[in-house]
Amino acid sequence: MRALIALIVVAASVYLTFTQSPRLGLDLRGGTQIVLETQDSPQVKAGPKATDRTMEVLRRRVDALGVTEPSITRSGDRRIIVELPGVQDPREAGEVLGRTAQLSFHPVITAGPPAAEQEKGEKKEDKEKAKKENAERTIPDEDGQPLRIGPSEMTGSQVEGAEASFDSQTGGGWFVSLDLRGQGEEWRKLTGEAACSPPGDPKRRVAIVLDNKVISSPQVDPSVQCKAGIAGGSTQITGNFTTDQAKELSLLISGGALPVPVETIEQRTVGPTLGAAAIESSAKAAVIGIALTSLFIIFVYRLFGALAAVALACYGLISYAALLAIDATLTLPGLAGFVLAIGMAVDANVLVFERAREEYAARRKKSLRSALTSGYKNALSAIADSNVTTLLAAVLLFFLASGPVRGFGVTLSIGVLASMISALIVARSLTEAFGDRRWVRRRPGITGISTLGRLRTRLTERNPDLMRHRHRRRWLGISALALVIATSGILIRGLDFGVEFTGGRLVEYSTTKPIDAETARDAVADAGFPRAVVQTSGEGDISVRTEKLSNQEEVEVGEAIGEVSGGAKKLRDELIGPSLGDELRRNALIALGVALLAQLGYLAIRFRWTFGASAVLAMAHDVLILIGIFAWMSKPIDGVFLAALLTVIGYSVNDSVVVFDRVRELWAKHRGTPFPSVANSAVLQTVPRTVNTGMGAVFILAALALLGGDSLTDFAIALLIGILVGTYSSMFTAVPLSIMLEERGDGGSHPKAGRVSAKKRSKGEKQSVGPRPGDNGATV
Repeated sequence: MRALIALIVVAASVYLTFTQSPRLGLDLRGGTQIVLETQDSPQVKAGPKATDRTMEVLRRRVDALGVTEPSITRSGDRRIIVELPGVQDPREAGEVLGRTAQLSFHPVITAGPPAAEQEKGEKKEDKEKAKKENAERTIPDEDGQPLRIGPSEMTGSQVEGAEASFDSQTGGGWFVSLDLRGQGEEWRKLTGEAACSPPGDPKRRVAIVLDNKVISSPQVDPSVQCKAGIAGGSTQITGNFTTDQAKELSLLISGGALPVPVETIEQRTVGPTLGAAAIESSAKAAVIGIALTSLFIIFVYRLFGALAAVALACYGLISYAALLAIDATLTLPGLAGFVLAIGMAVDANVLVFERAREEYAARRKKSLRSALTSGYKNALSAIADSNVTTLLAAVLLFFLASGPVRGFGVTLSIGVLASMISALIVARSLTEAFGDRRWVRRRPGITGISTLGRLRTRLTERNPDLMRHRHRRRWLGISALALVIATSGILIRGLDFGVEFTGGRLVEYSTTKPIDAETARDAVADAGFPRAVVQTSGEGDISVRTEKLSNQEEVEVGEAIGEVSGGAKKLRDELIGPSLGDELRRNALIALGVALLAQLGYLAIRFRWTFGASAVLAMAHDVLILIGIFAWMSKPIDGVFLAALLTVIGYSVNDSVVVFDRVRELWAKHRGTPFPSVANSAVLQTVPRTVNTGMGAVFILAALALLGGDSLTDFAIALLIGILVGTYSSMFTAVPLSIMLEERGDGGSHPKAGRVSAKKRSKGEKQSVGPRPGDNGATV
């Protein structure tokens, strides 16, 4: 039955892979993403309904750009995410999406003074104040002549649509038909008041205003009676329109009717070459990393390792198919998460094979199938616990992160679930099927589980007491020294928060010829931005970060760098508004706090409080060291680092869970043994698993760090540091802390017999006794 389920899952994954294409994020295919936030206006309060209406208006505006496969989605009650693939110039999108003022209809009071006198007599701030307060003001009409208009009596929310048409029957030429919501009562009143003035009088005109510009100011037809107005919910605007003029006016009216103003709070632009390079470099890193991981697993576990490598390939297929099935957007951090999860998926197979090795060594009557069955059964608890801790971190990333980093949370979540399917269904079906073959039973050495392995055998022979009191003090002393060095880095060098957390703009350019940071810094300063942070990265890449930079100013900065470097091409452009920067910084702190509480809560439920507290302290130790190392290296603390940090939290607790799961099992079995001795045995028994799992992830991360490109280097380095530190702390920080807490608490009293000690033993198994001299208690 298990084999049938595995076959169905793999077949469905193959079908999805060949019938659907992935949806790539803008950071992989290139383009511009703009996040807008609706604002309250004097007439309309921003909310879900107003935001939905604004989305429809923006969709019509985007359609006018002719962008292929644009995406417009709502995020929360007041935010709109606009994705424009292929658009490399934010100004192009800004000219269309940036018309933040509402479409409004005004009565005309008079033709106003000459433009020069108007500019002298009315200051700019007065005009802005009048516009904001919806008061009288003078602005140029569509012909550039000054026009004094009254307060708005109708907004764009009453406009259903506008269409340019040609009057072929009377030969009247082009006109614009205007459809209004309902019966158009506001329009009737507005035109009725205007009709009370004689034809030719400026007061008989109606001004249609968009973004404080009069786009049309037609005269009310002489046939319209005073106070009667134009009723019925529709009207026509006629004139000597050309084809383009009529279509432009209809587009401005129908596509410009924003119910509420909007503000750009985030903007990201990625060049197509950078996205293509990221895909290529990530694919190379994935292939090399997975190949090295597979070779390592085959070297350690031989035949069953080869079967695990096949299961890993199935895992990759299942994960990819799941991404296609839920139509998830694959981002660059998400792609890294997909690759990383493959390395972490080795964990479940290693746990099973190490337990199977123990079972096989402990049995008088050797049976590969029985050892495998017991290995899967005994490893299930540790697999479930460790995957839950990683899943908690992934879920937090999905709900609290933003932009491409959220994609990392999606792929990591899918990866955790797919890894359990791969290990517990696919790998188990393969190993049990081959374990029953006669040629395998005759040659158990080729399976990789007939011996405890070189490292485990050496530890068993030497049986070092790593948890003796003086050794515990040494391990904790090393951890304390590392914390002091890390804290010094934070205090001395400080943290370089990325643009996501500080707000501002970050633009990265690729230059024709390499220039140093000082030359680029001088060029940017001459362009008017002396306080900009200018750095070099890669070969010929320059990054510029400022607190505030408009689209036009960004062009000037690019031209300045191009002049001193023989030409500059924009690779990446990120703009984060101050409000969003504060929110992302707040969300990052919330994510870290919730991660700590969630991990502590889960560990408190699954383990003794001393185990849970020790695991969380070791996790905090890993987090602080990672942040300190990044401070010493002057690496940015940004959204990608947050993704790595939360992953390290999950991985750190994952390692500690495996060790404490073995401590709990041995302590329940060996009731007369002091806790430090039990803890030492647990560490010795889990060292092979910890090392082998860590090596699988290290191969992947090293490949990403060396071949993944600049976009993934810092991410891979952070995870590499976190995993190496976490591997150490799970054994030599968490366990000594638990011993210290147990000795200060209840003196190391034994837990009640749990599910492990209460299980009935199969025939042929010896009843376990405490750790013997020269042994580490591996016999079960």
